[in-house]
Amino acid sequence: MEGSSYQRFPKVKIRELRDDYAKFELRDTDASMANALRRVMIAEVPTIAIDLVEIEVNSSVLNDEFIAHRLGLIPLTSERAMSMRFSRDCDACDGDGQCEFCSVEFHLRAKCHSDQTLDVTSKDLYSSDHTVVPVDFSDSAAATGEALDTKGIIIVKLRRGQELRLRAIARKGIGKDHAKWSPAATVTFMYEPSIHINEDLMETLTLEEKRTWVESCPTRVFELDPVTHQVMVVEPEAYTYDDEVIKKAEAMGKAGLVDITAREDSFIFTVESTGAIKASQLILNAIDILKQKLDAVRLSDDTVEADDQFGELGAHMRGG
Repeated sequence: MEGSSYQRFPKVKIRELRDDYAKFELRDTDASMANALRRVMIAEVPTIAIDLVEIEVNSSVLNDEFIAHRLGLIPLTSERAMSMRFSRDCDACDGDGQCEFCSVEFHLRAKCHSDQTLDVTSKDLYSSDHTVVPVDFSDSAAATGEALDTKGIIIVKLRRGQELRLRAIARKGIGKDHAKWSPAATVTFMYEPSIHINEDLMETLTLEEKRTWVESCPTRVFELDPVTHQVMVVEPEAYTYDDEVIKKAEAMGKAGLVDITAREDSFIFTVESTGAIKASQLILNAIDILKQKLDAVRLSDDTVEADDQFGELGAHMRGG
């Protein structure tokens, strides 16, 4: 309708938050905005990753290209990535890595002097910037109570006499250009399910029928109270939209026993970070970037309106 406003004010509610994991609700918006946020988190939030490798000595069993590829996939702490320049846009250097605005230099020197196999890991990379270093996963392992592995990410293994010496340049980039720059391990969202049990129809079932119906659900969404014998919804988010309980109810001659719908304006996000940036910062950076994109679209619409109003003069002033 003319004059109507479809402006929405999305709301976010954090359910669980750790350095490398976040679960939150996004409400009062639609699937297009939810999917846009998901795609931005995966492909357009910048991080820092090794992009250029100069190998001086390599007598290991892996060739130079293999090692360079493995180095590129090592996640680096990227808190300052948003303030860095892209190397292609930096006017302070020629891209050789000697620039504080767009790059970070790493060195690695390792040689095996014993009969014991030497593991060359991400901890052997020495950075020119203490704020940009390989991610240390021992902290997250300690937080979750897992066994600690302080060796780092293995790059190559050396035997006696084998040596590896190299120089690497890390640059700012986004996952759209290469997966090594993606800050997200996984980003998923699902529609929040709305589940309503027809209590009157449920009371017509025997105890054994109730138990059989509850067990027909592949995930633990429903539970039968051992005292009251009432069927309860205990974990609605575990529902995978498989329709098994609906089919079971129909097979029992009790169609309409449960009504399950997806709320089209409410989404549950699960975000796992690679460790390059914290999950909370990943979400905030993605929102900032999405706002910039929407501002660009708004500006583009204003430009089109100006062209319609001023015709060829407006296009000529913009160089069109």
